[in-house]
Amino acid sequence: ELRDQAYENSLIYKKRAKKLHDPKIKNRIFNVGDQVLLFISCLKIFSGKLKTHWSGSFTITKVYPYGTAKLSYVDGSNFKVNCHRLKHYYGGDVRPMEIPDFQTFPKDQ
Repeated sequence: ELRDQAYENSLIYKKRAKKLHDPKIKNRIFNVGDQVLLFISCLKIFSGKLKTHWSGSFTITKVYPYGTAKLSYVDGSNFKVNCHRLKHYYGGDVRPMEIPDFQTFPKDQ
């Protein structure tokens, strides 16, 4: 009997939490030509801290299904990202994008 009450109480709690949480979710719909910012998280090994910032502004050149977009930067570089890492850009000051220089190594044969 106590288990039944606990189960019912958990259902009531879940309904209330969902009712409070759902209106706060922003609907992010991206279209071709939109200006967006890109979320970048970097783990600094020596400082031991996770540093995050938004960089941009990028222009969306193509929107793929399942939440993927192709971005283009002012210098002409293009790349695909997950739309969860994007937010709309409406103007203002933004840090310039820093592209890390990754070295690629050939596969061992």
